[in-house]
Parts: sequence; structure tokens; C-alpha cells
Amino acid sequence: MSKTNVIFHQEEKVFHLNNGKVSYLIQIEEDGVVSHLYFGKSFESYSNHKKYPRRDRGFSGNVPGNSERAYSKDTLPQEFSSHGSMDYRIPSSIIRRESGSNLHDFRYFDYRIEDGKPELKGLPQVYTESDEEAKTLVLTLKDRDQEIYVDLIYTIYSDRPTITRSTKVRNLTANSISIEKIASMQMDLTNSGIYDEVISLPGAHVQERQLQREKINAGIKTFESRRGTTSHQMNSFIALVNHDTNEFSGPAIGLNFVYSGNHSFEIEKDQIDQLRVLVGINDYNFSWQLNSKESFQTPEVIMVYSDSGLNQMSDNYHHLLRERVARGIHKDRQRPILVNNWEATYFDFTSEKIKKIVDEAAKLGIEMFVLDDGWFGHRDNDDSSLGDWFEYKEKLSDGLKGVSDYVHQKGLKFGLWFEPEMISIDSKLYEQHPDYLMQEPGRSPSASRDQHLLDMGRKEVREAVETQIRKIFDTVNIDYVKWDMNRSMSDAYSIILNAQNQGETAHRYLLGVYELLENLTRDYPEILWEGCSGGGGRFDTGFLYYMPQSWTSDNTDAVERMNIQYSTSLAYPISSMTAHVSASPNHQTGRSTSLKTRGDVAMSGVFGYELDLEQLNAAEKEEIAEQVQSYQEIRPLVQYGDFIRLKSPYKGNNVAWMFVSQDQKEALLFLGRILTNAQAVFNEVKLAGLNKEFVYEDVETKEKYYGDELMTIGMYYPDFYGDYQTQMIHLRKI
Repeated sequence: MSKTNVIFHQEEKVFHLNNGKVSYLIQIEEDGVVSHLYFGKSFESYSNHKKYPRRDRGFSGNVPGNSERAYSKDTLPQEFSSHGSMDYRIPSSIIRRESGSNLHDFRYFDYRIEDGKPELKGLPQVYTESDEEAKTLVLTLKDRDQEIYVDLIYTIYSDRPTITRSTKVRNLTANSISIEKIASMQMDLTNSGIYDEVISLPGAHVQERQLQREKINAGIKTFESRRGTTSHQMNSFIALVNHDTNEFSGPAIGLNFVYSGNHSFEIEKDQIDQLRVLVGINDYNFSWQLNSKESFQTPEVIMVYSDSGLNQMSDNYHHLLRERVARGIHKDRQRPILVNNWEATYFDFTSEKIKKIVDEAAKLGIEMFVLDDGWFGHRDNDDSSLGDWFEYKEKLSDGLKGVSDYVHQKGLKFGLWFEPEMISIDSKLYEQHPDYLMQEPGRSPSASRDQHLLDMGRKEVREAVETQIRKIFDTVNIDYVKWDMNRSMSDAYSIILNAQNQGETAHRYLLGVYELLENLTRDYPEILWEGCSGGGGRFDTGFLYYMPQSWTSDNTDAVERMNIQYSTSLAYPISSMTAHVSASPNHQTGRSTSLKTRGDVAMSGVFGYELDLEQLNAAEKEEIAEQVQSYQEIRPLVQYGDFIRLKSPYKGNNVAWMFVSQDQKEALLFLGRILTNAQAVFNEVKLAGLNKEFVYEDVETKEKYYGDELMTIGMYYPDFYGDYQTQMIHLRKI
């Protein structure tokens, strides 16, 4: 473990966070203004030479209390900013006092350095298993006139190019204050020529996390969700890069927000080409009443630095999220191969139909059966029964326990679908507690697929749901839960909050969901939990803290999944991405692809099936049995090896990625070509991550290669025939 230091150079008034991989510099300027100096590649010693130059810029106001015209917050790079002290860039905080004023000016007050990492109560977070893994700087600022304090929390990890950032506001005045905006982190970069592009992951339902890369121009650019979740439309991750940064070279700063609700990433390029970057809870429709002697803790941001391109950045995220965000016994366990009945039956199933699928699954070597939507209340379509988490006896003649027992008798594990955050008007729960639905009294709420939101910010609502779920868990043998949320937030109003507190509704909702998840995942640790939100609408690091994997997208089309899985890997580990083989033609796109192509793509994630196994012919069943056996062999490599992107589907007709074991003795290469033509080009790919001195053997063909030749010369793609072709090449050291 490398030496991790957080040092305060008293004379220079500079904080230096350093772990041999990254350094972070903070300076206390005149009059206690806290400025940002540097974040990037590690260095040992700092001579205090990089003081921000002073220059009198026209109409850039002075720092209050200092008449030096060349010293202005209007251009000074800072660690935290507020509205009202002649810094006209986007502020990291807007706090309104009882007088109606939102003017604040935060200056350095105190600091402390401690071993380990403080717990962020009630929030998902990166954790440590010992205090030796990290050091934390808590830098306290105070408003120059009011007893309002802001703690800037920085944790630097040993042996990881990673710093986490969060903010705590403490109100020590005699009156309440209203937080209208509070960022979890701010970073001002003076040389925007280095970081002149930004990568983000926008999308849509069945089109999540599409890779977008664009130039950072003058003005303000915002990547946000206002939908109550991280959303299909905008994921809670961005990366700052240079225009020359690629997968293997160039600088990159990744920013991953550990939060599952409304978020905002703001980038402003100012009048002298400096960048300000803010990450935090979206201030849209947000406010928080902070009473005297209370505090408010923001979610944290995971900052990762790479000087060797995007693959290095991603590898750091993959290890950190697998090892210090995901929790529980399943985070390091191999995940079972499952079959889910959804695309096989939708709502139209009985105990007998389920047993037939289970029988086929057992014959094929599949390891788990998951019963999806439709098993509860009186649910035969999507307009009823959400909130009624008891078995639909008329549909399940053997009962839920009977299905579970049958699945286990066949040697499979049993999984079950829930959507605990929703309620149907046509439900027993609504009949008994109509006030549990989130809505403004007297105003008809918006519906989405006949679904409404439960007010999870209320304790009694959470308890009503939790009691029902616990009853199922305590009476039915369940190995896996798929936790879904099939709509975005609307009608954000809580009947238990006063008028001035309504801006807290969305955040309190999410804190309630987190509390419910904490209770259930803690008390039922043997269950493997999978997140879902209309597919990949809440695929984020916050949910990974409770559930080690999530349904990547409702889109199971193998061709489109190559894009989705490729770009998702920028910020999230393969062990978190579930991927299933579904029917052909595909139910979402109508595209026909071979069972081999569907299998190869799905085997590049946590593998499973969405098929009616009864409808397959003998040849298809034989191929599926072979896929299951193959995945069992490569599963540790795929789920816990190092993932390397080689060729992007966003840049052409060819795709390539690979998995390499930690000891470099084993590798798996995925190659794909989208469309063919009559005069096909012979494509080549260079491998990466291998040991140049090893000799590798193709497990199937027995052909042998030197590691250095594969990485230097490369190999040809197969001479594919037809559209949508893929190949997996399994290499082992001999």
C-alpha cells in the first residue's frame, strides 16, 4: 500500500493531498478565500510557485474587505463559491436567510485531517475496510457575517487515483435558513486547453447511456436529470478530456455522482477560457429548510484521474465500484445464469406454464429462474395491483411458495420481481390508504402506464411496503430480487411537509428509498439484489451500493446492446451489467440476429435469458446448453477480470473489447461486425493488457501467439459472412 498524505504547508497556506498516483492542491489566499490550484498526476513536493497571477480586469469587483483591484473572485479559481460577492460564474451554493437575502461570502475558518473516511449517514457512498485505506481533509469555511459553516470533505484513497468530494452545511445561527442550491463539489480549472472536451452518457428508454463527446465552448453547459431518478435521458457521470484523449492515451478526469435522483453537472467556460465544474443535487425544484443547529450532508462525487486514456479511468472505476461501493456477500461472488419469464409470457402465465419453463431450464443447465411482473394482487396487465405484494392465487394455483419449491427441487435458484415504489389506483393498498399516493390534495395526479408514485419520504408508507415484502421473504425461499421502478417522478408534493418544505420532497423520497433498501439488504443478506428502472433508468453508483447489479436496458437487441454495454463500461464495472439473450426477431427492434451473436453479446455481461424455452427447437436448445457451459467457464474472467475497450461501435462498423485476468494468464476477446458488403475489408485489431512475455493458446483452435505480437501486430477479424456477426476468442497462457 502506497503512502497517502494530506499535508498542510502552514507558511504557504497550501493543502497537498497525495498518494503517489494523484495530487490535489488547495490554497488559502488573502482574506481566507480558498482557491483551487491543481488536480492530476502525483508529485511529491510543491515549492509554492503556482500562485494565481494577479491582473486588474475591467469591472471585475474586489474581494470584500480587500481593495486590491487585481484580486477578484470574478476570475480566481475557487473550491467553493456563493452568490453575491462579485463572482458572476455559476455558484456552488445559494442559501437564503429569513431576511430574504441570499448574499453570502464563505472564507477559510478551520481544518482537520483524519485517518479513514467519515460515514455519510443515510446515503450511499464509497467505504473503507480500514482507516489505513484513506485519509480525509475536512476544510471548514464560514460566511464572513453569519454563523453558517460549510465543510468541504475530501477523501484520498491509498493506491487508487481517486478522491471523493462532498459538502456539509451547518447552520449555527438562531434562525432557519433555506438551501436553494448546494453542490457536492466545485473545481475551477485554469487551463481549459487541456480539458477542452466533455464526455457524457445521454439517452432514452431502450437507448440508455449513449456515448456523447463534444467540445466545451464559452458559456454554460448542463447535464442534468429532473425526472426524480438519474434517468434514461442523462446518466450521473461525465468525463473531462483533451481532444486527443483516446482509450489508451491522454488525460481524463472522471466525475461519478453517488446519487440516484435529480442531479446536475454544470460546466462554465468563462471570459478568459477557464472552466468551472459543479456536481450536485439538481437545484431545479429543490430547497431544504435548515433549522438552527441542524446540518445538511450532500451525496458524494467520485473523482478519478487518468493520464493514460479512458481505459485507465474506467479500470479505476471498475475496481473501486466493485470493491468499495458494492457491498455484501454477492459483490465478489459469481452471478448465476438465469432465465426470466417476462419476454416469454408477459402477464399471461400460470403455475403450470412456469413449471414447463423451469423444466426446460434445468435440462439446459440454467442456474436460476426469475418470475417477473404479474404474480401479485390480481394483475393481468399493467393497470392494477401495484402495492399489493401478496400472491395472485387464481393465477398461481400452487401459490408462490409452490413455484419456489418446484424451482428449487429442480436444482435452480428462484428470483422474484417487485416494484415497491409504485401504487395502482386499482389496488387494495390505495383502497385502504389513498393518501399514500404522492399528489397535491384536490389536484388529480398524472399517471404513467396507470402507475403512480408512493410517497417514500413518509415512514408509514415505507413500513407498509416493507411489511408486505418481509412477509414474502419470510415464507417463500427467494434467492434473488429484481427491484423495478417503471416511471419518472411527477406531482412532487408531500402532505406531511409544510409549504416552505415542499422543495425537499424529491430528496426525502430518495432518502426514504435508500432507508428501505438498507433495511432489506441488511436483514436478507443471502438475497442477490438487482436494480431496474424501466430497464436502465436508474443505473448509477448510488444504487450499486445496495444492489451489486442492475438491468442494463429493456433493449435486448444484440446490435444495440453493443453500443449500450460499451458506453456503460466507461463508468461502471461489467459485474454490474446484466445482459440477456432474447427472442429473434427482437421484441424491441424487430431485428433478426443469430443465437450465437445474441449469446456472445450477452456473455459480455452478467449472463441470462429472456426466452420461452419451450418454443425452441432441438438445435437451439443444444446451442443454449453449450452457451451455458461456455459462460460457466469464462464467468470469473468476464465478471471480475479487467475490461478493455479496443474498437468503438460509435466510430464505425466494427466492435472489439476484451477481458484479462488479474494475473494476465487468461484473456477473452470479443469481435463484432455490424453490416457486411460484397467486397468486405479485412479488419485488424491490436490486443491490450496481456503479458508480452507469455505465450497464449486459443482454447478452441489451439493456435499459439506471443503476448507482445498480439499487442504490437494484432490479428485479423474472422472473414465474417452476413450482417451482425460476432466471435469470442478465449486465450490461455501455456
